Amino acid sequence: MSDRFDFIIVGAGSAGCVLANRLSANPANRVLVLEAGGQDDWIWLHIPVGYLFAIGNDRADWKFTTEPVKGLGGRAINYPRGKVIGGSSAINGMIYMRGQAADYDGWRQLGLEGWGWDDVLPAFLAHEDHMDLRGPLHAKGGEWRVEYPRAKWKILDAFREAAAEAGIPPVEDFNTGDNFGCSYFQLNQRRGRRWSAATGFLKPVLNRSNLKLVTQARVSRVLFDGARATGVEWRVGEQSFSARCDGEIILTAGAVATPQLLELSGIGDGVRLQGMGLPTRRHAPGVGENLQDHLQLRPYYRVHGAPTLNDQYAQFWRRPLMAADYLLRRRGPLSMAPSHLGAFARSSPAFETPNVQFHVQPLSLEKFGGALHTFPAMTVSICNLRPTSLGSIHAASPRPDAAPAIQPNYLATAQDEQVAIDSLKLVRRIMSQPALAPYDPQEAKPGADQVSDQDILAGARAHSSTIFHPVGTAKMGLKSDPSAVVDARLRVFGVEGLRVADASVMPRIVSGNTNSPTMMIAEKAARMILEDQRR
Repeated sequence: MSDRFDFIIVGAGSAGCVLANRLSANPANRVLVLEAGGQDDWIWLHIPVGYLFAIGNDRADWKFTTEPVKGLGGRAINYPRGKVIGGSSAINGMIYMRGQAADYDGWRQLGLEGWGWDDVLPAFLAHEDHMDLRGPLHAKGGEWRVEYPRAKWKILDAFREAAAEAGIPPVEDFNTGDNFGCSYFQLNQRRGRRWSAATGFLKPVLNRSNLKLVTQARVSRVLFDGARATGVEWRVGEQSFSARCDGEIILTAGAVATPQLLELSGIGDGVRLQGMGLPTRRHAPGVGENLQDHLQLRPYYRVHGAPTLNDQYAQFWRRPLMAADYLLRRRGPLSMAPSHLGAFARSSPAFETPNVQFHVQPLSLEKFGGALHTFPAMTVSICNLRPTSLGSIHAASPRPDAAPAIQPNYLATAQDEQVAIDSLKLVRRIMSQPALAPYDPQEAKPGADQVSDQDILAGARAHSSTIFHPVGTAKMGLKSDPSAVVDARLRVFGVEGLRVADASVMPRIVSGNTNSPTMMIAEKAARMILEDQRR
């Protein structure tokens, strides 16, 4: 292949893999995919429980760190992002979640035609391969495999019963547009193995002669001829490369790296760019702003009389049995996603639809990447699904290899503080129900001694972290919105031949896990790009 392409995709993460598959399906399209990370050739990227080892590991994680966050008591926290093909779908929780119909209808009400629930559902279905569910809301035969968990835990069944006693009913499916209730998560796995975007979309088509993948390629900037994007520059080690684009350049580097690359290319707030010695190609003050993320509060409870992963893993003699169970049947603890059971509820009657999500885990640890506790315990992680606190991600240096400045700005509004307080109280109400009484759950952190709202909020600030859902840093919007970066067809305002098609375009965060919605965005982007190509 030459150094001229019809499409250049920057980032082989969840969105980039979908786009690479779709845009290269026509053999006349020459497609280049540039990935700053490496290949997914490490065993723990494919065994589901490997997330415990991949997060925080240089081989799989970019290991970003936030700036000190005032709302977290001045703590800086780790901000994991996948560092291999497949991006964060190679190290995430594997949860298949679309969000709520109201999320997308809300986007449409902002003036973004084509982004309502009825518009996006066909894009979800276009690549779904569900093992079981059928009907108008699910599909079979696509690239994105969806299965149910292959391990069972008595303590999680008891939590589901307790949730029902507390008014959160059991449901079968979170992906109908209304996710209120408690259920086992649907997972992106195939027969007990992680099913990443690279596994489903990219690797099966790498034999196409019109598709070229370059890994370890850190893109330094987009090249322009006047107002048109015409190519990219990148480095592999100490060597510099460039390629020309006759069609479109699509940024799919994610909500962390995409705004950084836009700024390095001269698209961003002019004053900020000038301060870094970068030329301003287009003044776009919204680049890097509007960061939204799901902060997870992580209360965990000691339990008695029920096995958990903590105590099973701590017994060394069990580990060979776990390995054998996985090798022979693809079942047991090694097939586990981080969270088996989920629940969606309203933290107070002030919300019309569920505004908090629970990730219930038969384990506990101080932080992801850390060791499991050795005593039996469970974690009931809580996310505020629609935070009102907005943060930012910006280039911190004109050097492409410098980490960006990440400021999530968690718990910066009174509403978010109240949701944190109310949701921790809701967890306590569930854990006190009769169904869990036989296991005598005792709150270890934040601690049952924290009773007043002030103390509960202090516990939330001290025992929380990202659940890895950053979005919104190059948001979709109308041309009249000065904070919008791309239009409803994902074209960057003010330049030609450049689109963004990843989680950074979400104007508002969805009410659930963000990986599959990001892939839906890429599916729609591919259709738009190919439509425009034919014009």
